[in-house]
Amino acid sequence: MKLYCATSNPGKLREFRLAAGPDFELVPLTGIPPCEETGSTFEENAIEKAVYYSRHAPGLLFAEDSGLAVDALDGAPGVRSARFAGENASDQDNNRLLLEKLKGVTERAARYVCVISVAQAGEALATFRGEVEGRIIDEPRGTNGFGYDPYFLYIPLGLTFAELSPEQKLQVSHRGCALAKMLAWFLERTS
Repeated sequence: MKLYCATSNPGKLREFRLAAGPDFELVPLTGIPPCEETGSTFEENAIEKAVYYSRHAPGLLFAEDSGLAVDALDGAPGVRSARFAGENASDQDNNRLLLEKLKGVTERAARYVCVISVAQAGEALATFRGEVEGRIIDEPRGTNGFGYDPYFLYIPLGLTFAELSPEQKLQVSHRGCALAKMLAWFLERTS
């Protein structure tokens, strides 16, 4: 089954393809001007992006919005996770700012959140949410993953998301959970 995907993030695209496996062909949209993200929640942004990009896709399309929410920062960086340190911030810039804001803070509970929205021809059809709890640590660990992964400790395994293999991460992550729900929905629709 062919599904169109609205992401320019190579890390997310790798995770999407790993989750989809051989049953789905994921086709990223290219050459479309970016959607302005004006929502205040992950759900609002995911739906906004899915509806926008689906107008340019010849079939079902999914878009997602995801990020890190830190309790001690009142849920920040939240929907601004990719732009936490500014519009063109790198992962290093965002992580540096995160650690600056958490300096001296001992309570570092955090969660990754992912919301995926599916749309077709400008109409939202469904949304799927995944979350995973963790803790922010001071020193990066691991070389896998992207974004905040080296600092996000997944407590049940005692490893950061950057220390997990892509397959391990997919089994426990926010994105893996939301993707599993979405793929099950697709399979149910086509059976």
